[in-house]
Amino acid sequence: MGKGITSRSEDYSQWYNDLVVKADLAEHSAVRGCMVIKPYGYAIWERMQAILDKKFKDTGHSNAYFPLFIPKSFFSKEASHVEGFATECAVVTHYRLKNDGEGNIVVDETAKLEEELIVRPTSETIIWNTYKGWIESYRDLPILVNQWANVVRWEMRTRLFLRTAEFLWQEGHTAHATREEAIEEAERMLEVYADFAEQTLAVPVIRGVKTENERFAGALETYCIEALMQDGKALQAGTSHFLGQNFAKAFDVKFTSKEGKLEHVWATSWGVSTRLMGALIMAHSDDQGLVLPPKLAPIQVVIVPIYKTEEEKANIDGFVNKLTSELQDMDISIKYDDRDTQRPGFKFAEWEMKGVPLRVAVGARDMQNGTVELARRDTQTKETVSQEGLAVTIENLLGIIQENIYHKALSFRSEHITEVNSYEEFKDVLENKGGFISCHWDGTVETEKRVKEETKATIRCIPLDAKDEVGVCIFTGKPSNKRVLFAKAY
Repeated sequence: MGKGITSRSEDYSQWYNDLVVKADLAEHSAVRGCMVIKPYGYAIWERMQAILDKKFKDTGHSNAYFPLFIPKSFFSKEASHVEGFATECAVVTHYRLKNDGEGNIVVDETAKLEEELIVRPTSETIIWNTYKGWIESYRDLPILVNQWANVVRWEMRTRLFLRTAEFLWQEGHTAHATREEAIEEAERMLEVYADFAEQTLAVPVIRGVKTENERFAGALETYCIEALMQDGKALQAGTSHFLGQNFAKAFDVKFTSKEGKLEHVWATSWGVSTRLMGALIMAHSDDQGLVLPPKLAPIQVVIVPIYKTEEEKANIDGFVNKLTSELQDMDISIKYDDRDTQRPGFKFAEWEMKGVPLRVAVGARDMQNGTVELARRDTQTKETVSQEGLAVTIENLLGIIQENIYHKALSFRSEHITEVNSYEEFKDVLENKGGFISCHWDGTVETEKRVKEETKATIRCIPLDAKDEVGVCIFTGKPSNKRVLFAKAY
């Protein structure tokens, strides 16, 4: 077990918290409910950003930036939107502090804002107010904009990466001339997220739509990707929303169509956040620490020299310099850990904790034999291989590790999707096995709420590939024609 880490089987929640801190990813800050993302954790987030940003640009999107503050009146324009976020809003009421004459800094009551400002929990309202000035004709459409930003949702119960009062994310906001175009955009972005989750994060996801009860506030349809963590709980890894004309009507955003008619614009929004860091940790890591897929690891290969004399060290350095150059030409990130302040065993444990996919150990005897020792983080296996053609060996092995991490997670998920046909069976699986539960539901908000109240399980999604199947709701016995996926979730 990793030093100072609680085992997953003993206390999964504590294991997660220990790992985030010990792997140097993040820590709690002096501001309640907020976190400090440390350099190593931020390097992983930067990798996510870079890969996603390229995918957004490849699908025709551009980045922009909108204000952190939103006039309170904007929220009241879209009723379901304000209702959905009202309890999580941080509000700015004053713009100045003063000294009260006794050495205390207090709010200057004469500096009250004429209109209170909301610290953005999401940006639909400020963006659609802006789009009103950008759109006149069908020639101005589509608008395909994304922003990388921070948002604030005043959460009472927080956990590093998974749920914090302030978090980092991207939010796409697009405007279209037709309903069909907007739906196509929402579905396209869902697929971008799903591809990223599976190909880069090595996390298998289920593509689906949310029920009315679980939809984003103000959306007509919410598409989602749902992932399964090792404790059998689901995690929503990304959402894409078809907003219809709700925000266009709220902010009076109209355009003149090709036929010369004045029509409201159609909208989408979509986003993923630093929650993906939580998904990454909980889907793959173990009791020794973090396990990173090579495509996401800031350091893909770490080399640790083992030597006694300076002459031996100089000999290893020459070999490592040549290997580093070859790997960098292959766009593989490498770290040569030749610190003389720590012993090799300490370094092995540290890089294992940080999840580096591949460790290369090379000593004086290896230099004589023309070999190195390769240690895989995913399987925790070691093998001695030839120095000849080592760069290609490493490149191939990183590909194998990426695939293995994905297939391990996929096997786990496959074993934890259980079909049930009765409420008793449902409760039994939920308590004793966990995972996704596939069952019939009568389609009503009331039933969904009752099941949630009784079991804490929610409908994670109606899978997009769900086949029509005649059945009856496990709770009410009423007719149903599709199975949905329930689970306990983060």
